[in-house]
Amino acid sequence: MSYEDAITCFAAEVRDGEISEPTGELHLGVDLGTANIVLSVVDEENQPVAGAWEHSTVVRDGIVVDWAGAVRAVTGLKEALENRLHCRFTSAAVDIPPGISEGTVRVFRNVLTAAGLDVAEVVDEPVAAARVLGIEDGCVIDVGHGTTGVSILEGGKVVKSVDEPTGGHHMNLVLAGAYQVSYDEAEELKKDPARADDVFGVIRPTLEKMATIAQRAISGHQLEMVHLVGGSASLPDAPDVFASVLGLPVVRPIEPLFVTPLGVAMGGAK
Repeated sequence: MSYEDAITCFAAEVRDGEISEPTGELHLGVDLGTANIVLSVVDEENQPVAGAWEHSTVVRDGIVVDWAGAVRAVTGLKEALENRLHCRFTSAAVDIPPGISEGTVRVFRNVLTAAGLDVAEVVDEPVAAARVLGIEDGCVIDVGHGTTGVSILEGGKVVKSVDEPTGGHHMNLVLAGAYQVSYDEAEELKKDPARADDVFGVIRPTLEKMATIAQRAISGHQLEMVHLVGGSASLPDAPDVFASVLGLPVVRPIEPLFVTPLGVAMGGAK
């Protein structure tokens, strides 16, 4: 299965509750995002099997701000997957924004522990995306709802990771102020294809700030291209803005929102 097919399959599993026939042992991943919590399941061949998600605001700018809410959400999603797959998960991997403090990493780990899961692995968000895309050498930029994360890999190893608070959340704040609407109305406005041109003019400076974060992160590294993932990468003009600022080709995979969550589970497979 190509990575495009794997991402498409996983997106359907998350959105529609589809289940794919697994091969061998199952592995669970937990993505604690700023806008969504996504759980992924892959088999021993790293093929997507199932997924589940829930809109959530338990994380803000890469920090868990509602620990109890995060535990409840992970526990509920885990149990839903266990019921659908007729199995029990005792461990899971979790992804984190790159470059966060050890204390913040412990909070992410503690969420899993409180949800009844041993922590199998802690992985940077862009590194999880790189697994899905099959990147050993290169750069992955993960533009989420709360932060922009950048990881540079050489020979499959991370040589630099950066994460700074600017993402879709900040776009919503700008839109809410510009149009004098609520935060939730701004989120819907951002997604409305009929308003795409108007919205882009308002949020372009925020996208450019995200691209500038990436530009600083990759300075001094010789790259042929960058890969752009995350929910905010779904905006139609996002690749063009990043390409303009970085001066490099920008590759955006299909369903960029689901790339990182899928990769979280893939570390435990062979």
